[in-house]
Amino acid sequence: MTPEELSAAITACLQDAVDAGDFAVEMPREVRVERPKSREHGDWATNVAMQLGKKAGMNPRQFAEILSARLAKIDGVAKVDIAGPGFLNITLDAAAAGSLAQTIVETGDSYGTGEEYAGTKINLEFVSANPTGPIHLGGTRWAALGDSLARILQAQGAEVTREYYFNDHGNQIDRFARSLLASAKGEPAPEDGYGGDYIADIANAVLAQNPDALSAADPQEEFRSRGVELMFAAIKKSLHEFGVDFDVYFHENALFEDGAVDALLEQLKTSGSLYFDEGAWWLKSTDFGDDKDRVVIKSDGHAAYIAGDIAYFKNKRDRGFDLCIYMLGADHHGYVARLKAAAAAMGDSADRVEVLIGQMVNLVKDGKPVRMSKRAGTVVTMEDLVDAVGVDAARYALTRSHADSNIDVDLDLLTKRSNENPVFYVQYAHARTCAVARNAVAAGVERSAFDASLLDHATENELLAYLGAYPSVVATAAKLREPHRVARHLEVIAGAYHRWYDSCRVTPLGDAEVTDLNRTRLWLNDATTQVLANGLGLLGVSAPERM
Repeated sequence: MTPEELSAAITACLQDAVDAGDFAVEMPREVRVERPKSREHGDWATNVAMQLGKKAGMNPRQFAEILSARLAKIDGVAKVDIAGPGFLNITLDAAAAGSLAQTIVETGDSYGTGEEYAGTKINLEFVSANPTGPIHLGGTRWAALGDSLARILQAQGAEVTREYYFNDHGNQIDRFARSLLASAKGEPAPEDGYGGDYIADIANAVLAQNPDALSAADPQEEFRSRGVELMFAAIKKSLHEFGVDFDVYFHENALFEDGAVDALLEQLKTSGSLYFDEGAWWLKSTDFGDDKDRVVIKSDGHAAYIAGDIAYFKNKRDRGFDLCIYMLGADHHGYVARLKAAAAAMGDSADRVEVLIGQMVNLVKDGKPVRMSKRAGTVVTMEDLVDAVGVDAARYALTRSHADSNIDVDLDLLTKRSNENPVFYVQYAHARTCAVARNAVAAGVERSAFDASLLDHATENELLAYLGAYPSVVATAAKLREPHRVARHLEVIAGAYHRWYDSCRVTPLGDAEVTDLNRTRLWLNDATTQVLANGLGLLGVSAPERM
């Protein structure tokens, strides 16, 4: 019995109780079941009696007693206990619990998917590093988290567009162009310019494309246009090698070139969303929690930076997106209120905008911080991390912590082939399930029979419970925008599998006869293979069959 099937059974019991006049209450859309903190409290727990008891005009525990009597009659339910003020703790019999293994294998890649966001078009913008240098560690973290979140939302039925916003309009591009020009001339970088070997590499590449670039009518523009294009290509290549590809690369400059910003500002002047003061036009961003209102049109008539943000949001909505999620760095907390205000300025709901803020990443080796890249000069880059630990370890390490927490990435730990290394721990569990399956074939054990009641060992009960919780973990990760929940749950499953492996054999010892217990355990082994592979796939991490 899956958690979803149990939830449906509880809902049916509620409806039967209402029909019988036991109580009157509005039926919930869904009854939530979850794993109790202690295994002694059963397989699954629900607080539905506490949610509905008072609404039915009775004590939650009294409500729970009525419901528990009906739940106890469900096929597959061994017992129902009432705890505290009205929690219902449900224990399944071995056959009901064990049937999940067959369900998972037969469901395959679809196990853990849902329809919560079916029909929802989501624009997910992440990384969006300036095209003035390689992707640093913060951007690398967003690449891992953003791509994983996109996969998780898609697993819940959403239509997700991965979008990269190229900031190719403004002062930073001018500084980049001046840095390239200085390098080409053999001069030191400007005081406010960019350093690092990559500047010389790109400057030389520009000269290789156009040997006469230094004598062009506007040398700085020549280096700007060609340099941004080359940097853009290098960033896309790095992301692709990291397993991250975007559906849309949106250029900020396009908003200004086609007049979208100017047209929008004229529209907003008459919308009531802006007000005129001290010679400038201001956005009422304090209405959404900003510490002050923001200038949109400066007193000299030029658009402020936030004008582009408003035009960009409008562009996304015009493209038909229901929800716009922005994944921004630690220094962008102020943008939460500003972007919601931008939505409201367009007459839209502020709920159309979500902003996720990520914190810093520190690289550690030999117990000491790694602060500088040989190539970039001042920061550690995506390439540095991948070169040190590989794509899988890098993606997993950056995804397994909450985005809004600072993390230390220990390079020594991530290169260890031991249980201390979380990505190795999970991948090894998957490889071990594959080895068990290969050994089963050699021993003549096939999935030709299945008797769920035979899966009654304590480690089997534990493993089945964690496998059963996987769909709700994915659904919660999507709802809360927290991919780390999937990674952490995979580690729990891996631990449960390793304990089961140490206690229960799939293949018979020596010349012993193959029994239905062996065949049934093979189903459980293969169900674990499937869930680990599905979960690693959501994180963009490989599921190796051998290690």
